[in-house]
Parts: sequence; structure tokens; C-alpha cells
Amino acid sequence: MRARGLGDVADQFGLGFVGSALTGHEQRAGSLVLPYLRPAKGPHGVATIRFRCIADECVRDENGEYLAPTRKENHRGHGKYLTIPGDMPRLFNTRSLITTHPFIVITEGEMDAMVWESVGIPAIAYQGTSSWRDHFVPALLGFETAFVIADGDKPGIEAAEKLAAALPNAKVIILGEGHDSNSYLHEFGAAALRERIGVL
Repeated sequence: MRARGLGDVADQFGLGFVGSALTGHEQRAGSLVLPYLRPAKGPHGVATIRFRCIADECVRDENGEYLAPTRKENHRGHGKYLTIPGDMPRLFNTRSLITTHPFIVITEGEMDAMVWESVGIPAIAYQGTSSWRDHFVPALLGFETAFVIADGDKPGIEAAEKLAAALPNAKVIILGEGHDSNSYLHEFGAAALRERIGVL
């Protein structure tokens, strides 16, 4: 998280690490834990958790340097994320839906939502292009603007445009070729990231 510039917000999101795992859950050992916190359940209420691979061979290069945020990680033969079996798609960081801001940012992936929160912008995330659900839409209609962040590649732009078609208050923000929210923050800084959505 420090390598991504997100060390300061790790506690805010209740992130954890699976040092050892119960029998039957060994594949989650060594993973980063991403809790889906729910304000209605109190300050420590957790609706579900997801696990993110942070194995050295997937997230570091041959010199031991972290690939992210400027280079793509290499998760060979397995996905970056594991979800609890039978769990349903959910929005991450729903406490940002309870804000006085007239806008909210929507990202694909929990890390990118954390990036926007780290620069003072309320943000939620969905778990991937196939995880968006129609029942997420009403929670976003009360905002003047829902900024849908598009990673700077064809699949990212297409996913953002498809999502925006379901939201009458959506504006698609394309970060530029090869960039996601984290790499954009790393290269250009917090002020530039905020400026991408017109917030100074």
C-alpha cells in the first residue's frame, strides 16, 4: 500500500493480511484483505471481504521493486482477487454514498476508490465489468454528477461508457493512455487528479 502511495488510507479502509488460514481456506494465505464496511453496522461493521493476491512473484519485478502503480502486475494463472464462495457482487466503500458532496466517483476496483478517497473525493468501486447490478443505480441518482472513471485502454473506456449509459447523471472521465487512478496520482499528483473531475 505504501508503494502505491496509499499507506495513509490503509487504516481508514480496515485493510488486513492473511498471515495464516483456516483449513479449507489455504489459498487465501498471504493475501491482502479488503473488508466491505457498512456504516449501518457501526464503525467496525463488515458486510463481506475480498482477498487480493500480493505474492512477490505477482507484484514485484526481478529486482524486488513493486510493479504498481506505474507497471501492470503479473498474476499468471490466477486472478488478482478471491471472493468468498457464494457472495454476491457489492459496491465497495458505500459510506461515501452518505456525503454532502454533490458528486461521487465510481471506479472499477477497490484500489482506485481508495486513491480518490486519499485526495478527498468520495468514491465507490464495483468489482469488475461483469459485477455491476441494476439495483446499484438508485443509490447514485441523488448526486448531481456521478463521475465514471475509465482506465486509459479500450476495455476500460468501453466498460465506463456502458456503465454511464445506465446513469442519467454520469460523466465519463478518461484518464489517458495506460493510466488508471493510481498511476495517474503517482505521475501527476493529487491536485492533478482532482482537477480531472473539475474539483480544485
